[in-house]
Amino acid sequence: MSSSFWERFRPDIYADTLNDIDLTDLKAKGFDTLLVDMDNTLLPWKGIHIPDSSREWVKTAVALGFRICIVSNTHNPRRLRIVGDELGVKTVFQAVKPRRRGFNSAMHILGSVAEHCVVVGDQMLTDIWGGRRSGMLTILVLPMHNHEFIGTKLSRLVERAIMSSLHRKPVSKKEL
Repeated sequence: MSSSFWERFRPDIYADTLNDIDLTDLKAKGFDTLLVDMDNTLLPWKGIHIPDSSREWVKTAVALGFRICIVSNTHNPRRLRIVGDELGVKTVFQAVKPRRRGFNSAMHILGSVAEHCVVVGDQMLTDIWGGRRSGMLTILVLPMHNHEFIGTKLSRLVERAIMSSLHRKPVSKKEL
């Protein structure tokens, strides 16, 4: 497959964790909206306890003036709503990423436009590809935990092949 095919999966920015994302720089570049994945990005898969580091990151982002929406493929709206309420952010469930629908819903809810949105997630095949398809800046973070949905584990195998095709070395040993 041509290299242009693989480019659709390439994130604009790589970061080990949410806290490694330079929010001040993003704000200075005109971004004001963060569309963030939930599982293994903000908190461990199926978890309900939000790590302090994620709470602080959201607090910092809000203090800088970012609008935030959790955009998740989860089929558990109650859990997503609890996490969103606890963090004080909007949510979109059953986003069906990488389709554009969930990202467009989040933009509409927040009153934003794609050029001002940043998608943050741990999966190339859902978060990054969907964000790129929607015309947004994308940031790939490493998964918080290796416990995840079996379908995601299979996706990780494909992501390793994509990463190799993009001729990029992993950011750290625990990547994908």
